[in-house]
Amino acid sequence: MMAAKHKSDRLIDALPSLRGRIAEDAALSKLTWFRVGGPAEILFRPADVDDLAELLARLSADIPVTVIGVGSNILVRDGGIPGVVVRLGDGFAGVTVDGDQIIAGTGASNLKIAGEARDAGLTGFEFLSGIPGSLGGSLRMNAGAFGAEMANIVNAVDAVGRAGPVQLGADDMGFSYRHSDVDENLIFVAAEMRGTPGDFGAIASRMAEIQEERGASQPLKTPTGGSTFINPEGHKAWELIEEAGCRGLKRGGAMVSEKHCNFLINTGSATAADIEGLGEEVRRRVMEETGIRLEWEIRIIGIADDASLAEVQT
Repeated sequence: MMAAKHKSDRLIDALPSLRGRIAEDAALSKLTWFRVGGPAEILFRPADVDDLAELLARLSADIPVTVIGVGSNILVRDGGIPGVVVRLGDGFAGVTVDGDQIIAGTGASNLKIAGEARDAGLTGFEFLSGIPGSLGGSLRMNAGAFGAEMANIVNAVDAVGRAGPVQLGADDMGFSYRHSDVDENLIFVAAEMRGTPGDFGAIASRMAEIQEERGASQPLKTPTGGSTFINPEGHKAWELIEEAGCRGLKRGGAMVSEKHCNFLINTGSATAADIEGLGEEVRRRVMEETGIRLEWEIRIIGIADDASLAEVQT
């Protein structure tokens, strides 16, 4: 059971009638790429946008809501996540093509969106094939790779909050490097993106190049959360980590990847505290060696239990 609970005896009893799947004390370690972390007090997989809106409209304002996608860029702490964790699944994974536009649900994987764009002969989406995870997280962090980012392709985003639906234009997103300014309480549910007509063969070739480059340079077959730290302006995070002598550094079951040192990996027995503590040690060493402060790109969520908190701080 979780180390901390909402003030009600059973939060599930306070939820409105919903059509999606609901689970109590649900193991999140099975849903994250790091394969670590404590449980969700409530895990809710809404059937569709209306089901999600029903939850948000009727849920007590003092109950927190946390959204996760496919779990590729998050670290859930060992104490788990209180309140309701929303995971957007099949009801949010549709992708359609309309001329030079792609309309996709935020539960759709980046790779699926890139594939649909390729098949429709639309260029501009190839970079998404090199970004693990789903569209929702990519919008939230203005994900980018291989010379492009979400800000280059987004026209509009549909979101849902406790006050109801909201539509955001590209300017409303407040995109900057690996960041958007949108209220964290809004849940993205769909996006309209625009590409440029291109040659199928050239698009397919570029996507193949991206996949080959990722396979050669990143630890894709090991539990990891993807790129760990944001590149500071004028620098590459992996070079700073290398300079600080952190390649291969270990803490418990966590390790700085020897293949790409801006990736932390779970060697098989890591706790979330091992991974977070290792990341903080890397940040400390880089600051000491270079005077540059690394910022987390991975989103750290949830609460630490007393033991794991002590581990991170030592």
